[in-house]
Amino acid sequence: MKNLRMTTSLLVTDKLPSPDRLELIPERKRERMGTSEITVKLDRVSKRFGEFTAVDELSLSVRAGRIFGLIGPNGAGKTTTIRMIVNITAPDSGTIEIFSRRIDEELQDRIGYLPEERGLYKRMKIVDQLRFFAELKNVKGKEADNRVDHWLQKLKLTEWKNKKSMELSKGMQQKIQFITAVLHDPDLLILDEPFSGLDPVNLELVKEIVLELKAANKTIIFSTHQMEVAEQICDDICLINRARKVLDGSLRQIKKSFGRNAVALRIEGENGILDDSSLVSKIERHSDEMEVLLAPNANPQDLLRKLVVSGAIVTKFEMIEASLHNIFIEKVSEAE
Repeated sequence: MKNLRMTTSLLVTDKLPSPDRLELIPERKRERMGTSEITVKLDRVSKRFGEFTAVDELSLSVRAGRIFGLIGPNGAGKTTTIRMIVNITAPDSGTIEIFSRRIDEELQDRIGYLPEERGLYKRMKIVDQLRFFAELKNVKGKEADNRVDHWLQKLKLTEWKNKKSMELSKGMQQKIQFITAVLHDPDLLILDEPFSGLDPVNLELVKEIVLELKAANKTIIFSTHQMEVAEQICDDICLINRARKVLDGSLRQIKKSFGRNAVALRIEGENGILDDSSLVSKIERHSDEMEVLLAPNANPQDLLRKLVVSGAIVTKFEMIEASLHNIFIEKVSEAE
């Protein structure tokens, strides 16, 4: 076995928040809340604008304490669905329940909402706007000031607090709007394209904060076109295309159901093992490695064993799972 030099790749959600920055939830309680309680439930919800059907018979359930990704191409119905959840527009048919009841004024204070479109006052100072939005959610006085300062510091915007929003870049404005959604410490956070306009550094910053909020047992729904980000942080997803649900469920189970019997392989001196049609169906060669599609019923461990016995030096042997991007392309293309 001395020729075997394997690398193991682990999929992680980038930077995880440190324990001292979180209000930890006991694991047993978190598991119970995350698997049995439903925060948002849509039952056969439809919305039409004239002859155009924006959402058609959509049913979904968002479990408490989890991150739920609402994904789909432009015009699929994601924003309309979100606007119905937050009661901006009413469904033509079907029912929507939040925290096991129809939405009302009391529930609004438990919801944080980041709309896709900009909603800041251009000539108003950032600090004044944040205080104003805090008061709309019944957070006032010194408590509001403390929360504003906390979130400005957390999102690295403290030096901009006395600037007008018109003086901020698009990415900075997006971070300010994110703050308006979380200032009142909502139990349910609904984010419509939250990463729009963010550069890679700020995207990572906001993504880390979203994961911290999940760790504090917040329920988070967000829509996005960025499949890589959705794949990194979502527990569950719902893919909508042309107003209808295409698939939904646990991201892990969805990816498993689309799995291919393939490995990413980097070797030296394979000695003809890859020519064995009982093991290998197809090979795609890349710059410094290859993707090996195994033959039907072939066991990847058998391939690895034969490569090692043959004297090959194996520096990478990694099972490949379908990416959310590929699943998205496949399911949307089926409807074209």
